[in-house]
Amino acid sequence: MQQDILVNWSPQETRVAIVENGAVQELHVERTLERGLVGNVYLGKVARVLPGMQSAFIDIGLERAAFLHVADVWHRQPDGEPPGFVRNTLPQVPIEKQVFEGQALMVQVIKDPIGTKGARLSTQISIAGRLLVFLPQDDHIGVSQKIPAEQREALRSRLQALVGEPGGGFILRTNGEDACDAELAEDIAYLRKTWARIREAASRLPPMSLLHQDLSLLQRVLRDLVSEETQTIRIDSHEQFAHLQAFGREFMPAAAERLALYKGERPIFDLFSIDDEIAKALGRRVELKSGGYLIVDQTEALTTVDVNTGGFVGARNFDDTIFKTNLEAAQAIARQLRLRNLGGIIIVDFIDMGREDHREAVLAEFRKQLARDRTKTMAGGFSQLGLVEMTRKRTRESLAHMLCEPCGACQGKGTVKTARSVAYDILREILREARQFNPREYRVVASPKVIELFLDEESQHLAGLSDFIGKPISLQSESAMGQEQYDIVLL
Repeated sequence: MQQDILVNWSPQETRVAIVENGAVQELHVERTLERGLVGNVYLGKVARVLPGMQSAFIDIGLERAAFLHVADVWHRQPDGEPPGFVRNTLPQVPIEKQVFEGQALMVQVIKDPIGTKGARLSTQISIAGRLLVFLPQDDHIGVSQKIPAEQREALRSRLQALVGEPGGGFILRTNGEDACDAELAEDIAYLRKTWARIREAASRLPPMSLLHQDLSLLQRVLRDLVSEETQTIRIDSHEQFAHLQAFGREFMPAAAERLALYKGERPIFDLFSIDDEIAKALGRRVELKSGGYLIVDQTEALTTVDVNTGGFVGARNFDDTIFKTNLEAAQAIARQLRLRNLGGIIIVDFIDMGREDHREAVLAEFRKQLARDRTKTMAGGFSQLGLVEMTRKRTRESLAHMLCEPCGACQGKGTVKTARSVAYDILREILREARQFNPREYRVVASPKVIELFLDEESQHLAGLSDFIGKPISLQSESAMGQEQYDIVLL
């Protein structure tokens, strides 16, 4: 399998697409004003303790208080036991005996806010490096479970020798399996230095302060997304290419060698029609090559996927038609889960099949495709109603939740792009037009909400684009336009 990673960078937004064998499989989006919080370390303040729920609300300076469950309160482990030993085998100490209102507490975000739910926290701090994860409060030395069991003990002994005197625990990540001692020692030094900076900040900053921020999406591309199948990592920004190259040479030299600066005239995402794929991923209906189609409905509780034959009548008989449609759907559903980043409970309604061997073949193909997903998935068999129930771990908001918001015109029954998403579409369109035409001025005609965003929060980005293309950009508000509607007039 050939894999390429495309990075589209702008001051307001970073977009990363993973393309496998010419087809977009994953999309990652990070906005400057909306960066995820997972991995961030804060000095929080306990706002409220709820003994009935065995949890506490912690104020970390965000709009909504974050959530700390008793199971995520750190305890020192007995010598030689891995983290989690106490909480799983010994009686849990009630949370009201561990934290109190007004207490300053160092916490780390382990789950981003989703919908109306605040961020989820843990008091066990972990700092991820390139090869290792550092657990400053524990002395346990561990090895990733994904590494074969026969290699783990030798790797653990090597790591123990490099760590030396107790001063925090380390877990060897999967990509550290073949690392040399010098690389591991560098990562150990980097992680300990990072922890020292966090402790120093905690001693001088007031509660509700950010002590440590996780790596940006650009840096995580090198740390987390690059695999053995990755051929190239193409990025369309000279400045960010230089920054990423310097970061990669220091921490991920093998991945840095695959970096390439994209210099083409066409926008980088146009190479694989990625913007078109994004538009399709925001819709309910997904067309299959055979003529069948999927209907994907995402709700707060779960996601449902319905498979339909549509106009596919190419097989020799009805059973074969259903079987071929379900096989194609199994591949398409696994891809859509990754592309849309759908998580939680997922119910798949394949077309009913009368033959047991057909059901087994479809289920085997579905599980095979899910195995390629870097996010943990678990799929059961066919239920008595002919449904396949599965789960996919929620690690971040879905694509639809990130790019869209409930539509006031349809009272929440559908979605439209946010004003910021439309604003960024307009900025990209102006840049695209500037490469083809040479007008005296550009005039943006859009809905009042989009224009207001350009006049306020996005004014700096608009001015920066105007300076870059060397042309003035004027704004005109049109109340009759919907939020996704806009015109760019060349004057």
